[in-house]
Amino acid sequence: MSEHPSGRVGVPGTGPSRFTGVPRLVAFDLDDTLAPSKSPLEERMSTLLERLLEVAEVCVISGGSFAQFRDQLISRLSVDAALDRLHLMPTCGTQYYRWDGGSWARQYAEDLTEAEKRSAFAAIEEEARRLELWETETCGPAIEDRGSQITYSALGQRAPVAVKAAWDPTGVRKSILRSAVQERLPGLEVRSGGSTSLDVTRHGVDKAYGMTRLAQLTGIPFGSMLFVGDRLDPDGNDYPVLRLGIGAEAVHGWEQTADIVEDVLRAAAH
Repeated sequence: MSEHPSGRVGVPGTGPSRFTGVPRLVAFDLDDTLAPSKSPLEERMSTLLERLLEVAEVCVISGGSFAQFRDQLISRLSVDAALDRLHLMPTCGTQYYRWDGGSWARQYAEDLTEAEKRSAFAAIEEEARRLELWETETCGPAIEDRGSQITYSALGQRAPVAVKAAWDPTGVRKSILRSAVQERLPGLEVRSGGSTSLDVTRHGVDKAYGMTRLAQLTGIPFGSMLFVGDRLDPDGNDYPVLRLGIGAEAVHGWEQTADIVEDVLRAAAH
């Protein structure tokens, strides 16, 4: 295991020690990294993010829609936060938003075609039914069109966190479904998202794509970035970031993320 400058242990092979001092940009997943799934940030986390924005650029890149970013993240930040240093990348980096001083302006969106969307909807439902993983009663729609991403949530978007956590605690059911859907969609990318979700994007347009675009647009090299996420396993939607050589920290819950941010802030104070 390699160590981050703060002293924390990083994911093997991701090269957290490639930069020294405080990273110029810290990128986070959202669900189960900054906040519980589909839930607003806790006060401790929102306060720490505001403090982090004072010393570094911050990116949030997640499978969630911009509406989720608004409800879970933006609404929890104060009007005095340095929002001009916050980079928002919904739907796994297939969209990008920046604060223009009065609103969040979309910079790009890699939308799927209508044919690609239809194929994704059909493959997800048909494979879930075949594998007996299709739930007939859900809290909200099971499949959602997010423009640049199709997201499947087995129990619905609004299912309680505890219920979602109990549906597939080992991740085996979701992994089997992901593989089956990917075989049906060779031209698209299928990744595990949150505790019960799959994300489908155009092939190669994933979090690695988003972070690469971010490096180009900000001029900040990968070696000066740190990524924090809960799905850095090979099937997870955070995994593509590892291909870029960005220093990474794997977490299990927002509390561990808060500890990492506190470590970065302590390093910045020295």
